Amino acid sequence: MGRLDGKVAIITGGASGIGEGTVRLFTAEGARVLIADVQDDAGRRVAAELGERAAYVHVDVRDESQVSAAIAAAVERWGRLDCLFNNAGAAGVAGGIEAISSAGFDDTIALLLRAVLFGMKHAAPVMRRQGSGSIVSTASVAGVIGGWGPHVYSAAKAAVIQLTRSVALELGPDGVRVNCICPGGIATPIFATSLGLPPEAIGPSVNLMKGALAYMHPIGRSGLPEDIAQAALWLASDESSFVTGQAIAVDGGLTAGRPWAESRAMRDRLRELLGAPPRPGGE
Repeated sequence: MGRLDGKVAIITGGASGIGEGTVRLFTAEGARVLIADVQDDAGRRVAAELGERAAYVHVDVRDESQVSAAIAAAVERWGRLDCLFNNAGAAGVAGGIEAISSAGFDDTIALLLRAVLFGMKHAAPVMRRQGSGSIVSTASVAGVIGGWGPHVYSAAKAAVIQLTRSVALELGPDGVRVNCICPGGIATPIFATSLGLPPEAIGPSVNLMKGALAYMHPIGRSGLPEDIAQAALWLASDESSFVTGQAIAVDGGLTAGRPWAESRAMRDRLRELLGAPPRPGGE
């Protein structure tokens, strides 16, 4: 028996990376999943591999009418909607504050924040009628602490966190839960793109990133799409029925603070500058 037996989900950005990993896990746990993406070839390939439990629809989440149509398509096909995972995204406009254009700002906000609002807006009435449902969105550690993403990306993800809390308070009395996930460094094509790697280098770079990203996290390894998929699975399932309005960090300890070895080295350096003798064990 699967943890999502009988449930229907829509996963935006479901053709690759975190989205694809979540699509595969959800279907393995018994859900029927509508993959919503703009990567048509990849989306159709994933849907074909998963058979009757999955379907693909082209959705540009920046377009409200396409988001609304995708939700209607899932309900028409399977009769209900139990989980919407607002996951589509990209790094967006980068650069210093003086280099950010109005067009770049608008495009990034449209993808990372406005699209999440559209998803919530159109999923809400369906879930309210059912008296149940789970809306999950991909935020980021960059929305919690500074220095882990471009300016506009970080601001948009912080807004997703607050939007999650606010909408959870509205929809809670109707049995609809609203939460978001804050990933740490996840080895995905989007992360590679954010570093400026060309498209032809993205595939090989994902394996390299697993090693390179390990240094960021106190837990000592890179995040994987499966790590976020497991969190989304829990939030979509009845196991999390008392959880709403939460921003759940799945980040290998990144937001917990400075790594112990680095903190110890900093304290030792401070003692050296102050002329104090080092303590045993670097305490």
